[in-house]
Amino acid sequence: MQWEQLLSLRKQGDINKRLRIEQDETRLGFEVDYDRIIFSSAFRSLQDKTQVIPLSKTSFVHTRLTHSLEVSVVGRSLGRMVGKAILEKHPHLHTIHGYHLNDFGAIVAAAALAHDIGNPPFGHSGEKAIGNYFSKGKGKRFQDMLTEKEYQDLIDFEGNANGFKILTESKNGVTGGLRLSYATLGAFMKYPKESLPKKPTKHIADKKFGIFQSDAPSFKEVAGELGLINRGQSKNLSYCRHPLAYLVEAADDICYTIIDFEDGINLGVIEEEFALEYLIKLVKNSINTEKYATLSKVSDRLAYLRSLAINTLISESVQIFIENEEEILKGNFSEALLDKSKYKAQIDDIIKISVKNIYQSKEVVEKEIAGYAILNTLLDAITTSCENYFNNEMQHYDHLILNTIKDEFPEKGTIYNYLMESCNYISRLTDGNALQVFQKIKGNL
Repeated sequence: MQWEQLLSLRKQGDINKRLRIEQDETRLGFEVDYDRIIFSSAFRSLQDKTQVIPLSKTSFVHTRLTHSLEVSVVGRSLGRMVGKAILEKHPHLHTIHGYHLNDFGAIVAAAALAHDIGNPPFGHSGEKAIGNYFSKGKGKRFQDMLTEKEYQDLIDFEGNANGFKILTESKNGVTGGLRLSYATLGAFMKYPKESLPKKPTKHIADKKFGIFQSDAPSFKEVAGELGLINRGQSKNLSYCRHPLAYLVEAADDICYTIIDFEDGINLGVIEEEFALEYLIKLVKNSINTEKYATLSKVSDRLAYLRSLAINTLISESVQIFIENEEEILKGNFSEALLDKSKYKAQIDDIIKISVKNIYQSKEVVEKEIAGYAILNTLLDAITTSCENYFNNEMQHYDHLILNTIKDEFPEKGTIYNYLMESCNYISRLTDGNALQVFQKIKGNL
């Protein structure tokens, strides 16, 4: 892969090339991407979507919105630091094409800002709830009506793939979704493959999938423009990652490792002194012990250690990326950046504590159970009404249900299309919206 292609400013529907050297420096295309994401309704909805604790009323807890903003800030630093090194190694990118180190930062920041934009209500348990409805619930009735890959899209409903749909899908007269630069879309795609075959290799890009069948044509166009390496056989869609996707992933890994841990401390589910010891192990090579000793409040000590930990992992991620740039460009780098970190043992220890004390806590489990019931009810009502509509068997109740989503619903098409639109509608609901719709369906006004 070549950086000249990978940094493409092209957007869906463009006729003429967008050359970096001709860009308006006061409003660069990659920065426009960031603006379009942050002003979108899909991004705003993240303010009421779960990061750790579903439907939490605690001000300490991060939502998907605050998490995404923090990941974007970390991603910007990663991109700029990598960009500086890349331009030093490949000076023609600046002298001939006009790229600057901030371009790398802007691309990664925008992609990182959008990285959770496709997540349904109730976090990852929401994805599982949707999948469970189609694999084991009443939605299993659709299996024989779909191709194998279409059905897999539903039973393994994936927020990453749904994010690509939201960012790129033409809808209600809006062509090309948010019309982001292809470089940003490439960096966004951590898993540039379709749902089958499932985990064909141990390569990090095969861990999940990032393309629904309905969006395969638009992704092929993006991949072709960027010059991504085709990894798939003729019958399967699979590409090597855009190199900057590794930085988006690293930014997310850094934030959820450190900041979810911090949430656990603030919520009181992880003992403060015990937690501080784990963070000190991570930053022992950079901590100023004299400064640390002057901090009397636990919150101040925690903030100091969090800052050091994030900076430590940013520097580590940049170093690993630069050392492996050639293998990344060849598509041969098969791990997440932090999987090769010298701090991996410390990171694993922190995540282990978070899993035990936060993700598996009573409050989280109870609200995930509620999330399953809520999404199962919504999916059953909407897919049944859609099914009746497409089979010309509409009842008055179906009219009432579909009237609530009429702005989102397509004209008659395939069964796969209306099932995906049903899932996409539900995915755009916030945790609170989903609860409200559930209560209405149940008759609790």
